[in-house]
Amino acid sequence: MAATIDKSTLAFLADLATHNTREWFGEHKKRYDAARKNYITFLDELLQEMQHFEPAARGQQGKDLVFRIYRDVRFSNDKRPYKDHFGAYVAEGGRKSILPGYYLHLAGGNNSFLAGGLWFPPAEQLKAVRQELDYNLDAFTSIVEAADFKKRFGAIQGEQLKTTPKGYDKENPAIHYLRFKSWNAVMPLPDKVVLGDDFMQAVLDGFRAIQPLNEFLLAPLREVGN
Repeated sequence: MAATIDKSTLAFLADLATHNTREWFGEHKKRYDAARKNYITFLDELLQEMQHFEPAARGQQGKDLVFRIYRDVRFSNDKRPYKDHFGAYVAEGGRKSILPGYYLHLAGGNNSFLAGGLWFPPAEQLKAVRQELDYNLDAFTSIVEAADFKKRFGAIQGEQLKTTPKGYDKENPAIHYLRFKSWNAVMPLPDKVVLGDDFMQAVLDGFRAIQPLNEFLLAPLREVGN
């Protein structure tokens, strides 16, 4: 039977969102440890299954892909010490990779989601993706405007420029997508889905649907620096 997410894991994350203090966290450290272990166990099986369609999953372990629960509050007005979710990123090069990948966000209160694509690439990589969009708009729209893709993810999300990117004309047929600084597909995961026996399959199906987008975004990045 496939790994599942325990009800106690979501309950802990929901409680942490309400009681985000060091004192409370210290008193509930055992709950945190159990929840994190449950999430990592799920990730380990997910990685095994992803290898059937995503080479980047090979040789990776869940514990290495999970982001720290502790927030860096040094430069933030939000001084809450902990994130109220678990997150992990599967990509070539691990969780800190600048390459396209797959993200699984687990949170209480129906706030879980899965996502994929490219998140704020550096300038050189951003330029390469925009060039690819300019040259191969039809290939991109055949992915992100397909009926099944839009049913799962809706429209592509990401921060956009308010102006036209340097070097492009505002009449360019690809201008809508060229303005993006990130290209992300996001699929909400209600608690009832997260806690269901077939959650593993739901995540795999979502990630498999993202794979063509990641492949498109990855192709120009392989050329950068070569």
